[in-house]
Amino acid sequence: MAKNNKKSVDKNASEYYKLKTDAVEKLADTSNAPIVSEKELKKYKSKGKFRIPEWLKIVFIKFWFGGAACYFFIWGLGMYLKNLDFIVVVSIGLGLVTDIFINHFLRFLEPEKGDYDKWMMITVRKFWSVFLNIIYCTVLFFCIMYTYNTVNLMINGETNDPVLFIGVEPLLFGLLYMGFDMLFIGIKNTFIKIFRDANKKASGSK
Repeated sequence: MAKNNKKSVDKNASEYYKLKTDAVEKLADTSNAPIVSEKELKKYKSKGKFRIPEWLKIVFIKFWFGGAACYFFIWGLGMYLKNLDFIVVVSIGLGLVTDIFINHFLRFLEPEKGDYDKWMMITVRKFWSVFLNIIYCTVLFFCIMYTYNTVNLMINGETNDPVLFIGVEPLLFGLLYMGFDMLFIGIKNTFIKIFRDANKKASGSK
């Protein structure tokens, strides 16, 4: 009689734990759960009292890498290269930094694919995008150097003995690189917005 009671208790216990295990497995099953984007998940993550704005992080990245490019390519190679060689090498260096470091870093930080395309001039995700960035950075470099020359000319006029000369150094160069880059990107985004609005109006009128 005691053995029958023991078997009954063991059987009831095993069924009880089986029910518990099944319930836990059903709760843990996420195969039918809806897919939630990383951007949506960030809304529910705990936020501190101070959070750096997205735009500030991006402009700092551009400023820092622009200054680093000045340090390595202009300061590092400036004494060995002159005139056209100097322009070509610095433009290639800036293009490589923009394509390989800045754009890849922004793509690594973006919540969803394509979210940070609005912060890049060249948004192509192909190996040949580096050549487009070299061409783009050649334009940026001319704008930066023209700014240096214009400011120095405004300060000193046509005198051969300048009273104050603003030299090329990483901090100001990084600021100018970031400033012109954001200016051109802003112009590009404005034209894209105008073009899209015009297409919407044209398709709506049909």
